Amino acid sequence: MLSESAQHYLLALRAMTDGGTTTLTSALARQLGVSTQAASEMVGRLSADGLVHVSEARELTLTRAGREAADTIFRRHSLLEWLLIKVIGLGWAESDEEAGRLQGAVSPRVEAAIAELVGHPPTCPHGNPIDAAAARSRPRGVPLSEVAAGERITIFRITEQAEEDKDLLAYLEEQDLVPGTHATVVDVSLARDAITLEGPRGRSSMGLRPAALIRVMPGEADAALFHRVPQMSLPGQAGRERALLG
Repeated sequence: MLSESAQHYLLALRAMTDGGTTTLTSALARQLGVSTQAASEMVGRLSADGLVHVSEARELTLTRAGREAADTIFRRHSLLEWLLIKVIGLGWAESDEEAGRLQGAVSPRVEAAIAELVGHPPTCPHGNPIDAAAARSRPRGVPLSEVAAGERITIFRITEQAEEDKDLLAYLEEQDLVPGTHATVVDVSLARDAITLEGPRGRSSMGLRPAALIRVMPGEADAALFHRVPQMSLPGQAGRERALLG
Protein backbone atom coordinates (compact mmCIF):
# COMPACT_ATOMS: atom_id res chain seq x y z
CA MET A 1 0.00 0.00 0.00
CA LEU A 2 1.39 3.36 -1.05
CA SER A 3 0.55 6.63 0.66
CA GLU A 4 -1.31 9.30 -1.31
CA SER A 5 1.90 11.34 -1.40
CA ALA A 6 3.95 8.41 -2.74
CA GLN A 7 1.36 7.86 -5.46
CA HIS A 8 1.66 11.49 -6.56
CA TYR A 9 5.44 11.14 -6.75
CA LEU A 10 5.19 8.01 -8.90
CA LEU A 11 2.70 9.66 -11.25
CA ALA A 12 4.94 12.73 -11.58
CA LEU A 13 7.99 10.56 -12.30
CA ARG A 14 5.97 8.56 -14.83
CA ALA A 15 5.17 11.75 -16.72
CA MET A 16 8.65 13.29 -16.41
CA THR A 17 10.48 10.16 -17.57
CA ASP A 18 8.13 9.36 -20.45
CA GLY A 19 10.05 8.02 -23.44
CA GLY A 20 12.99 6.76 -21.39
CA THR A 21 14.32 10.13 -20.20
CA THR A 22 15.61 10.84 -16.70
CA THR A 23 15.02 13.65 -14.25
CA LEU A 24 16.55 15.10 -11.10
CA THR A 25 15.16 15.40 -7.59
CA SER A 26 15.22 19.20 -7.83
CA ALA A 27 13.08 19.11 -10.99
CA LEU A 28 10.69 16.64 -9.36
CA ALA A 29 10.39 18.95 -6.36
CA ARG A 30 9.54 21.91 -8.62
CA GLN A 31 6.96 19.85 -10.49
CA LEU A 32 5.22 18.85 -7.26
CA GLY A 33 5.62 22.20 -5.52
CA VAL A 34 7.58 20.82 -2.56
CA SER A 35 11.03 21.49 -1.13
CA THR A 36 14.03 19.61 -2.50
CA GLN A 37 14.58 18.13 0.96
CA ALA A 38 11.03 16.74 1.07
CA ALA A 39 11.44 15.30 -2.43
CA SER A 40 14.79 13.75 -1.49
CA GLU A 41 13.25 12.03 1.52
CA MET A 42 10.40 10.57 -0.53
CA VAL A 43 12.76 9.51 -3.33
CA GLY A 44 14.86 7.73 -0.71
CA ARG A 45 11.82 5.82 0.55
CA LEU A 46 10.71 4.89 -2.96
CA SER A 47 14.24 3.81 -3.82
CA ALA A 48 14.38 1.62 -0.71
CA ASP A 49 11.10 0.04 -1.79
CA GLY A 50 12.59 -0.79 -5.20
CA LEU A 51 10.34 1.61 -7.12
CA VAL A 52 12.83 4.33 -8.11
CA HIS A 53 16.42 4.00 -9.32
CA VAL A 54 18.89 6.75 -8.46
CA SER A 55 21.99 6.71 -10.66
CA GLU A 56 25.50 7.78 -9.62
CA ALA A 57 24.76 11.09 -11.37
CA ARG A 58 21.64 11.40 -9.13
CA GLU A 59 19.32 10.93 -12.11
CA LEU A 60 15.94 9.38 -11.35
CA THR A 61 14.11 6.69 -13.28
CA LEU A 62 11.33 4.30 -12.39
CA THR A 63 12.30 0.67 -11.93
CA ARG A 64 10.20 -1.98 -13.64
CA ALA A 65 8.20 -2.40 -10.43
CA GLY A 66 7.90 1.36 -10.13
CA ARG A 67 6.62 1.67 -13.68
CA GLU A 68 4.04 -1.06 -13.11
CA ALA A 69 2.88 0.62 -9.91
CA ALA A 70 2.69 4.02 -11.62
CA ASP A 71 0.75 2.55 -14.56
CA THR A 72 -1.76 0.97 -12.17
CA ILE A 73 -2.23 4.26 -10.32
CA PHE A 74 -2.58 6.20 -13.57
CA ARG A 75 -5.22 3.79 -14.89
CA ARG A 76 -7.30 4.12 -11.71
CA HIS A 77 -6.82 7.88 -11.70
CA SER A 78 -7.96 8.09 -15.33
CA LEU A 79 -11.05 5.94 -14.81
CA LEU A 80 -12.02 8.05 -11.80
CA GLU A 81 -11.62 11.21 -13.88
CA TRP A 82 -13.96 9.84 -16.56
CA LEU A 83 -16.48 9.00 -13.84
CA LEU A 84 -16.20 12.37 -12.11
CA ILE A 85 -16.37 14.39 -15.33
CA LYS A 86 -18.92 12.52 -17.43
CA VAL A 87 -21.17 11.00 -14.77
CA ILE A 88 -20.90 13.32 -11.78
CA GLY A 89 -20.22 16.49 -13.76
CA LEU A 90 -17.06 17.95 -12.22
CA GLY A 91 -14.62 20.08 -14.22
CA TRP A 92 -11.18 18.96 -15.34
CA ALA A 93 -9.20 20.55 -12.50
CA GLU A 94 -11.67 19.43 -9.81
CA SER A 95 -11.81 15.87 -11.11
CA ASP A 96 -8.02 15.59 -11.19
CA GLU A 97 -7.80 16.66 -7.56
CA GLU A 98 -10.61 14.38 -6.41
CA ALA A 99 -9.25 11.42 -8.36
CA GLY A 100 -5.91 11.94 -6.60
CA ARG A 101 -7.67 11.54 -3.26
CA LEU A 102 -9.67 8.48 -4.29
CA GLN A 103 -7.24 6.47 -6.43
CA GLY A 104 -5.59 4.66 -3.53
CA ALA A 105 -8.91 3.41 -2.15
CA VAL A 106 -10.24 1.81 -5.36
CA SER A 107 -10.34 -1.99 -5.26
CA PRO A 108 -9.84 -4.09 -8.43
CA ARG A 109 -13.56 -4.93 -8.36
CA VAL A 110 -14.61 -1.28 -8.26
CA GLU A 111 -11.99 -0.40 -10.88
CA ALA A 112 -13.47 -3.01 -13.25
CA ALA A 113 -16.99 -1.70 -12.61
CA ILE A 114 -15.98 1.89 -13.36
CA ALA A 115 -14.19 0.78 -16.54
CA GLU A 116 -17.36 -0.97 -17.69
CA LEU A 117 -19.52 2.04 -16.81
CA VAL A 118 -17.42 4.53 -18.80
CA GLY A 119 -16.90 2.23 -21.77
CA HIS A 120 -13.32 0.98 -21.25
CA PRO A 121 -11.55 4.16 -22.42
CA PRO A 122 -8.09 3.80 -24.02
CA THR A 123 -7.07 7.21 -22.64
CA CYS A 124 -7.70 9.55 -19.75
CA PRO A 125 -10.12 12.44 -20.46
CA HIS A 126 -7.12 14.55 -21.51
CA GLY A 127 -6.09 12.04 -24.18
CA ASN A 128 -3.13 10.35 -22.49
CA PRO A 129 -2.91 6.55 -23.02
CA ILE A 130 -4.39 4.72 -20.06
CA ASP A 131 -1.85 1.88 -20.18
CA ALA A 132 1.18 0.59 -22.08
CA ALA A 133 -0.91 -1.27 -24.66
CA ALA A 134 -2.84 1.89 -25.54
CA ALA A 135 0.40 3.88 -25.72
CA ARG A 136 1.84 1.46 -28.29
CA SER A 137 -1.23 1.64 -30.51
CA ARG A 138 -1.75 5.41 -30.58
CA PRO A 139 0.14 8.14 -32.50
CA ARG A 140 2.21 10.57 -30.43
CA GLY A 141 1.03 13.75 -32.12
CA VAL A 142 3.13 16.89 -32.52
CA PRO A 143 3.63 19.75 -30.02
CA LEU A 144 1.22 22.62 -30.62
CA SER A 145 4.16 25.02 -30.24
CA GLU A 146 5.68 23.63 -33.46
CA VAL A 147 2.64 24.22 -35.67
CA ALA A 148 2.87 27.07 -38.18
CA ALA A 149 0.31 29.87 -38.49
CA GLY A 150 -2.56 29.08 -40.83
CA GLU A 151 -2.60 25.33 -40.16
CA ARG A 152 -5.77 23.48 -39.21
CA ILE A 153 -5.28 21.07 -36.31
CA THR A 154 -7.11 18.68 -33.98
CA ILE A 155 -6.33 18.77 -30.25
CA PHE A 156 -5.03 15.26 -29.56
CA ARG A 157 -3.78 15.10 -25.97
CA ILE A 158 -3.01 17.33 -23.02
CA THR A 159 0.17 15.67 -21.72
CA GLU A 160 0.53 14.56 -18.12
CA GLN A 161 2.99 17.39 -17.44
CA ALA A 162 0.41 19.90 -18.67
CA GLU A 163 -2.16 18.27 -16.38
CA GLU A 164 -0.11 19.41 -13.38
CA ASP A 165 -0.94 23.03 -14.28
CA LYS A 166 -4.46 23.44 -12.89
CA ASP A 167 -4.84 26.96 -14.33
CA LEU A 168 -3.93 25.68 -17.80
CA LEU A 169 -6.40 22.80 -17.47
CA ALA A 170 -9.19 25.17 -16.46
CA TYR A 171 -8.36 27.53 -19.35
CA LEU A 172 -8.33 24.76 -21.95
CA GLU A 173 -11.65 23.41 -20.70
CA GLU A 174 -13.14 26.91 -20.68
CA GLN A 175 -12.05 27.41 -24.32
CA ASP A 176 -13.26 23.90 -25.24
CA LEU A 177 -9.74 23.00 -26.43
CA VAL A 178 -10.20 19.37 -25.50
CA PRO A 179 -9.18 16.17 -27.32
CA GLY A 180 -11.10 15.88 -30.58
CA THR A 181 -11.65 19.64 -30.97
CA HIS A 182 -10.70 21.26 -34.28
CA ALA A 183 -8.94 24.63 -34.33
CA THR A 184 -6.82 26.84 -36.59
CA VAL A 185 -3.48 28.35 -35.60
CA VAL A 186 -3.90 32.07 -36.28
CA ASP A 187 -0.54 33.40 -35.15
CA VAL A 188 2.76 32.24 -33.65
CA SER A 189 4.95 34.95 -32.12
CA LEU A 190 8.40 34.16 -30.75
CA ALA A 191 8.76 37.79 -29.65
CA ARG A 192 5.62 37.63 -27.52
CA ASP A 193 6.18 33.95 -26.65
CA ALA A 194 2.58 33.24 -27.62
CA ILE A 195 0.42 31.21 -29.95
CA THR A 196 -3.12 32.21 -30.93
CA LEU A 197 -5.84 29.76 -31.94
CA GLU A 198 -9.28 30.15 -33.49
CA GLY A 199 -11.35 27.48 -31.77
CA PRO A 200 -14.99 26.65 -31.08
CA ARG A 201 -15.26 29.52 -28.59
CA GLY A 202 -13.40 32.13 -30.59
CA ARG A 203 -9.79 33.20 -30.26
CA SER A 204 -7.57 32.09 -27.43
CA SER A 205 -3.87 32.53 -26.68
CA MET A 206 -1.28 30.78 -24.56
CA GLY A 207 2.47 30.81 -24.08
CA LEU A 208 4.68 28.64 -26.23
CA ARG A 209 5.91 26.70 -23.19
CA PRO A 210 2.47 25.35 -22.22
CA ALA A 211 1.70 24.91 -25.93
CA ALA A 212 4.72 22.58 -26.13
CA LEU A 213 2.94 20.29 -23.64
CA ILE A 214 -0.14 19.94 -25.84
CA ARG A 215 -0.07 17.39 -28.67
CA VAL A 216 -2.12 17.91 -31.82
CA MET A 217 -2.80 16.12 -35.10
CA PRO A 218 -2.65 17.95 -38.45
CA GLY A 219 -5.99 18.52 -40.14
CA GLU A 220 -9.12 16.83 -38.86
CA ALA A 221 -8.09 13.62 -37.11
CA ASP A 222 -10.08 10.40 -37.17
CA ALA A 223 -12.94 10.69 -34.67
CA ALA A 224 -12.34 7.06 -33.64
CA LEU A 225 -9.18 8.23 -31.82
CA PHE A 226 -11.31 10.01 -29.21
CA HIS A 227 -13.26 8.11 -26.58
CA ARG A 228 -16.91 8.86 -25.95
CA VAL A 229 -18.54 7.62 -22.77
CA PRO A 230 -21.65 5.62 -23.72
CA GLN A 231 -25.07 6.77 -22.64
CA MET A 232 -25.85 4.94 -19.47
CA SER A 233 -28.59 4.07 -17.06
CA LEU A 234 -28.07 4.17 -13.33
CA PRO A 235 -28.19 0.78 -11.59
CA GLY A 236 -31.81 -0.30 -11.24
CA GLN A 237 -33.08 2.48 -13.49
CA ALA A 238 -34.07 0.15 -16.34
CA GLY A 239 -36.18 -1.95 -13.99
CA ARG A 240 -37.93 1.11 -12.58
CA GLU A 241 -38.67 2.38 -16.09
CA ARG A 242 -40.18 -0.97 -17.08
CA ALA A 243 -42.34 -0.93 -13.94
CA LEU A 244 -43.60 2.58 -14.72
CA LEU A 245 -44.39 1.65 -18.32
CA GLY A 246 -46.13 -1.54 -17.28
